[in-house]
Order: sequence, then structure tokens, then C-alpha cells
Amino acid sequence: MNPTMLDSGMVRRKKEMKRSAWGIPKGIVLLATPEGWRTSVLTDDGMLCGRLDVPINTDPQDARAAAAVMVTDLARDFHDTDVEVRWEPPQEPWSWTGLITLSAENDSPWPDTEG
Repeated sequence: MNPTMLDSGMVRRKKEMKRSAWGIPKGIVLLATPEGWRTSVLTDDGMLCGRLDVPINTDPQDARAAAAVMVTDLARDFHDTDVEVRWEPPQEPWSWTGLITLSAENDSPWPDTEG
């Protein structure tokens, strides 16, 4: 980061996040594998797959919570939007599918007053 001089004091510039080339997440699949927890996140532009950063012996409910946090953080950081994850009942053992929707907060008719 390059510092900026203001009134003879040093101020750091806020690190700017790059906009993602991928669209807003629409769905997520969480799988328990012998190697660890894996996720696949579906967007309008494709699918992002990777390892969920939790221990291999993490309880499935805790793994779903961690995956939901990961997706909501990504949507907020890269798309400036809030999303919610709704997990479907499992169709197969050790596999969960979640529907990702825009949070009700994004539909507010009031202008954003933070700043």
C-alpha cells in the first residue's frame, strides 16, 4: 500500500477489492470426502470448486454453517451484496445442496445512508 500525506499525517489508503469476473453465487454443493469438505459454487458464469477450510472431522451442521459464511462473505466482498443460503434436505448421504438468494436487505426501497 502506498501511504498518502494529509495534514502532515500519514494515512493508509483502503485496500480496494477487485470486482470478480464471476457472477453472484446462485447455488452451492457441499460434499464430505475422505480428503475433507469440498464445495462447488454455482454462478451465472460457471462453477467455482474448492476445499472448505475446516477440519476433516467437522460436524456436518458446522460445515454447512462455514460454507454459508464463505459464500456470504464472497458475495459481500466481491459484489457488494448480501445473500442468504437455504440448505435443501440431503438427497444423498454426506452431500448437501443450498439455494443462494439475495438477502431481503438488498430489496430495500430506502437509499444506502452509510458512508
